[in-house]
Amino acid sequence: MSNPAPIGLFARYLTVWVSLAIVAGVTLGSLFPGLFQAVAALEFAKVNFVVAVLIWVMIYPMMVDVDFASIRDVGRKPKGLTITLVVNWLIKPFTMAALGILFFEYIFADLVEADTAREYIAGMILLGVAPCTAMVFVWSKLVNGDANYTLVQVSINDLIMIFAFAPITAFLLGVTDIVVPWDTLILSVALYVVIPLVAGYFTRRHIAKDGDEVRIAKFTSRITPFSIMGLLAMVVLLFGFQAPTILSQPTVILLIAVPLLIQSYGIFFIAYGWGYFWKVPFRIAAPAALIGTSNFFELAVAVAISLFGLNSGAALATVVGVLVEVPVMLSLVALARHTRGFFAPG
Repeated sequence: MSNPAPIGLFARYLTVWVSLAIVAGVTLGSLFPGLFQAVAALEFAKVNFVVAVLIWVMIYPMMVDVDFASIRDVGRKPKGLTITLVVNWLIKPFTMAALGILFFEYIFADLVEADTAREYIAGMILLGVAPCTAMVFVWSKLVNGDANYTLVQVSINDLIMIFAFAPITAFLLGVTDIVVPWDTLILSVALYVVIPLVAGYFTRRHIAKDGDEVRIAKFTSRITPFSIMGLLAMVVLLFGFQAPTILSQPTVILLIAVPLLIQSYGIFFIAYGWGYFWKVPFRIAAPAALIGTSNFFELAVAVAISLFGLNSGAALATVVGVLVEVPVMLSLVALARHTRGFFAPG
């Protein structure tokens, strides 16, 4: 059995960088609210230009890594992909919606106004319907996952997301009695999934016309720092927008975090346990579980802002998702690395 891959500087201290970005965002948002209001006003058709640019910067390097040719080999090892797809599309969105309704319409009903509670539920649903595509490669590397198989999982999830994100989101938002503007939802999918995916595809073809993976790896290594900077800038911006709410209602953050934590750990153990009992090799089972647990929060945040506004409860819920995700995912990475010996070799 091979040793786990070494952890890079950014990944090793990911919680530190994100924590510093959160502190910076809240501080700047409280000191310069006018600046963030001016940024919030830079929008067209409910799409904020600054948010859109940062999301493209974050997503594009990861989309270049998506190799659609690798999908041809998926039939040889279908178990890991089956776990990923069933968890991502048939379990996760519905458990997230159920937890949101349970906590904010019943358990926390006396603590939050009804309209605000529905927005929190909507934000949680957006997180649940958006399986991770970008940070998945970081989590997979940290557990020494099968890079090629992770690529297959991400590629197929991206293709499914193009067609499934809007209908599932609309269905679940409808269950919670929230009016769904289909035009905004479809526009968001086009902007934050389709366009980056197409750009990544043509970039990949242009760089390596002869299938030279080394050239692609060199290119992505050069542009990945921009993705990291985009992530941290996005965190600063989001927490700057929400600074007044975070400072005036810190308990709200805890209320939203509770169901998100239950969802994250619950989904991981469903997928990870399934992989164990199905005798899936660790290098495939661990990334499959981490993909299901992690969220494409960039898309969730963008859609929440487009549908409900920068200062909405839905946007706040997706921002809390960012806050919760990094430490949770790192704890699950550590758990996976310590339990790899229980899984089938291969």
